[in-house]
Amino acid sequence: EDVDIPSRRVLITGATGLLGRAVFKEFNENNWNAVGCGYRRAQPRFEQINLLDSIAVHDIIHDFQPHVIVHCAAERRPDIVESQPDAASQLNVAASANLAKEAAGVGAFLIYISTDYVFDGTSPPYKETDAPNPLNLYGKTKLEGEKAVLENNEETAVLRIPVLYGEVERLEESAVTVMFDKVQFSNKSANMDHWQQRFPTNVKDVAAVCRQLAEKRILDPSIKGTFHWSGNEQMTKYEMACAIADAFNLPSSHLRPITDSPVVGALRPKNAQLDCSKLEMLGIGQRTPFRAGIRESLWPFLVDKRWRQTVFH
Repeated sequence: EDVDIPSRRVLITGATGLLGRAVFKEFNENNWNAVGCGYRRAQPRFEQINLLDSIAVHDIIHDFQPHVIVHCAAERRPDIVESQPDAASQLNVAASANLAKEAAGVGAFLIYISTDYVFDGTSPPYKETDAPNPLNLYGKTKLEGEKAVLENNEETAVLRIPVLYGEVERLEESAVTVMFDKVQFSNKSANMDHWQQRFPTNVKDVAAVCRQLAEKRILDPSIKGTFHWSGNEQMTKYEMACAIADAFNLPSSHLRPITDSPVVGALRPKNAQLDCSKLEMLGIGQRTPFRAGIRESLWPFLVDKRWRQTVFH
């Protein structure tokens, strides 16, 4: 029998990463022909493409002829960007500019994933039209990437999002889930940042926004430019850790709130809350409550499964 392949085609970069996996799944399960590409972890599920190899990028885009490209691949760890600035700039800026050019060549709608770290966090909430002022090199490279894609392809959407969590393969994949071990091992006290205000956002929700944006765009070519999406629960890392403890019925008295601004690592904005009303006005969006989302994400990593009965029944 002929297999019915959906006619709408989407290419996802960084499809092996936390966000990329969710984006791939969202399009794949909603009647899109989705192709994901990755680099180190690509095979066998995804195409292996080095985004710095412009010929390989040209070839896959011309062979597949996507209608939409969701560009999730990035160096997104601020401290790594500070220590490896050239490599980060190559991926976050140069590769993004090239991808935008290639997308324009086949008439594909590019969604470039950016970050709330383009703002300095002094006067939230931030609208798309507010002036960026990144405090760290990560925010600077992502902002340069935004400019580069829009210069090379004006039919691009820039989607700025905050800290992400979701179904991780390893706890270190997300700055939110990485706290789980400190929460679970309550025999030693753990210092938790209680200064920076964050808006943890489920990758499933961002994936749904990308798909809704793509589908709206097919019907309306004016859909382009810069957009913001974010969860709407404001929490410090300390408050997230307490919410995680609460979600699994674990103690939280060993968690210590630290209210000073951090002195080590890349500078972080105090509160880079994103105003999401532009997407909401378009009828685009989805939000998973943090406790429900974090329980679903972290359940496989729960060390003591005795709580199963109390938590879920």
